[in-house]
Amino acid sequence: MQATKMEEKTTEVCGGASTPQPQRLRDKKVKDLIPDKKRLVEVPYTASLSDTMNALLANRVVAVPVAAPPGHWIGAGGSMILEADKQTGAARKHYIGMVTMLDVLAHIAGNDADPADVDGGDLDKKMQVPVSSIIGHCLESLSLWTLNSNTSILDCMEVFSKGIHRALVPVDSNMENVSGVELVESASSYRMVTQMDLLKFLKAHEHELRGILVRPVRELGAVSDIVFGVTDKTKVIDAIRCMNRASLNAVPIVESAEDIEEDHGQLINAKDRKVVGTFSATDLRGCPILLLQSCLQQDVMDFIRKLCGIALHEGSGLRDSTKELITCRPESLLREVIDKVVKNHVHRVWVVNESGLLVGLISLTDIIRAARVWMLSEPA
Repeated sequence: MQATKMEEKTTEVCGGASTPQPQRLRDKKVKDLIPDKKRLVEVPYTASLSDTMNALLANRVVAVPVAAPPGHWIGAGGSMILEADKQTGAARKHYIGMVTMLDVLAHIAGNDADPADVDGGDLDKKMQVPVSSIIGHCLESLSLWTLNSNTSILDCMEVFSKGIHRALVPVDSNMENVSGVELVESASSYRMVTQMDLLKFLKAHEHELRGILVRPVRELGAVSDIVFGVTDKTKVIDAIRCMNRASLNAVPIVESAEDIEEDHGQLINAKDRKVVGTFSATDLRGCPILLLQSCLQQDVMDFIRKLCGIALHEGSGLRDSTKELITCRPESLLREVIDKVVKNHVHRVWVVNESGLLVGLISLTDIIRAARVWMLSEPA
């Protein structure tokens, strides 16, 4: 796709003069998502897992790319994403993967078939391993994507509507005419674009999305009605292992049933259950290792209360998931849901009925997919 420097279109008026008109949303490109984005946050392949978690917390991100010397690694998903010298074109580093909090959880959980690991093993020792050794522990980090800066917003929405949460955007790319997702790239530097960046951008252009924003989410096919969760009696280590096995970044915590016997060590069907909290991989960024190690055998709700009471967590920008559950109703308008997502910086909203029982969830993927389908149905 050929790059364009025009940020405004013009329309002819009487006398041959032209009047600037704002560029429409569907004509925007990925580069419009990142003008104010800071330099890419990354970690070297030699960084310890503990140092990586500190980087996630300090920069308030949930994933970082891992950089290594070129020529010695196979990138995640077979990718060859290189940072090259702007003048000479010589490769300086190779991005070998993207480490997320889910990778960290998978490493912490270990092999639950090993009786010696029932307490999570020596957690401090686990956190000292090099970050390069845990790449690919979860499905999300098995692939490393780039989006060309000239990719259209609609194409970007297509990528993110398929469950890809983030992609690197090359600056001064050697492949200017390529649009869409690439696994081979060389550029002098990169920026990161995420589903949340895209959603904030859509919100900033909500005047063009009025037709869909005023519709109830249940009419848009944006509500996933299959929701797995854990109970308030689930132990922290079991919740981590459940999320690892199911590749889930967060699960609802529901009230345990008094009238039936249930396995608190496994994921359960959370539908039609009372939601009392959220257990999120993101929230674990603000957890000191000693606290996590001491709480692995505690109930998840007790752990979350402790986590939300420490100073580090309070200063991290992480939300107290026990005091304020982010929910909506099936009849809530899409605009209301997007406002909640952006304001609270969450990646999902629990959908509850009039009795407060869980009926589904809406993820960023669901919102982006619904918005893209609507945009494609509108006249160009």
